[in-house]
Amino acid sequence: MIQETITYHCHKCGSANIVKNGTNKCGNCQYHCKDCGAYGVLKPRGQISDEQKALILRAYKERASLRGWERIFGVARQTVMRWLKEIVPALPDLKDTLVPAQPDDVLELDELWSFVLKKSQKRWLWTAICRRTHQIVAFVIGDRSEKTCRRLWNKIPDEYKRCLTFSDFWEAYQQVFPKETHRCVGKESGETAHMERWYNTLRQRLARFVRKTLSFSKSDVFHHLTTKWYIAEYNLAISLTM
Repeated sequence: MIQETITYHCHKCGSANIVKNGTNKCGNCQYHCKDCGAYGVLKPRGQISDEQKALILRAYKERASLRGWERIFGVARQTVMRWLKEIVPALPDLKDTLVPAQPDDVLELDELWSFVLKKSQKRWLWTAICRRTHQIVAFVIGDRSEKTCRRLWNKIPDEYKRCLTFSDFWEAYQQVFPKETHRCVGKESGETAHMERWYNTLRQRLARFVRKTLSFSKSDVFHHLTTKWYIAEYNLAISLTM
């Protein structure tokens, strides 16, 4: 029988006078150095390359959950969440991802149900899509009240506020959007088909928006963060093709 002894050293001072100190929230063994007093991970994982990082983040847009990332790539979900906190604030404002508006542009409006932590805590994603470009012109997350609808109107860039808009018969739209340019229609009319089709795409890409799923958001911060990240990159991809 062959036995091998491994001696671990403190990553800070190099001392071998270390003892085990439980595990961190990711389940990795930790140590405590008796000489310098440092705490650290006993066997830290190797540095993740930019290519691996891009691949992991791209998997997010294929309906993978945070725990799915852990199982597939061996990267702690806390690490991925930290990446998103760094990436999303660096993205351009949504209005800067849009192609210039044209006089005959038409906006389609709708809202999508979701929840945070538990289904009783409903969150509605309100969006406006340009029929010509298929870009998301504005979005907000909140309840289904007139107040949230007004936030959506305020988010729409000025050059798009002159456009003709279509929505369903939800009364909040009628109270907020100008009567001169707004039309309330039924789904059978097809006037909001592009917006509804985009919601199907969103559900296929972000697991937290699927109607029956275990991959739900646990905080409003990350619910908004991941939604903004997806929409901004979606708009940018369209801008490159036009």
